[in-house]
Amino acid sequence: MTVYIDPPAWPGHGRMWSHLISDVSYAELHRFAAELGVPSRAFERDHYDIPSHRYADAVRAGAVEVSSREVVRLLHEAGLRRPKGRTQSR
Repeated sequence: MTVYIDPPAWPGHGRMWSHLISDVSYAELHRFAAELGVPSRAFERDHYDIPSHRYADAVRAGAVEVSSREVVRLLHEAGLRRPKGRTQSR
């Protein structure tokens, strides 16, 4: 199991946020997030939004630190990227 996290560089709701992704499957990502105690409402299209104060927890749990650019590349290569504005098939 490999999940990845980028640095908390995304502002929102008075905090900075990271993106937590998998390059294998959404099922893998959901399992990791659940084990970390991340609420399902933090999932957005193809990633979980992780507040900066939980970044170290994710890394300790096994998330690999990568750049934001690398997050996008990994999602594209895995075929898991779901850009905003695209209709999702169920």
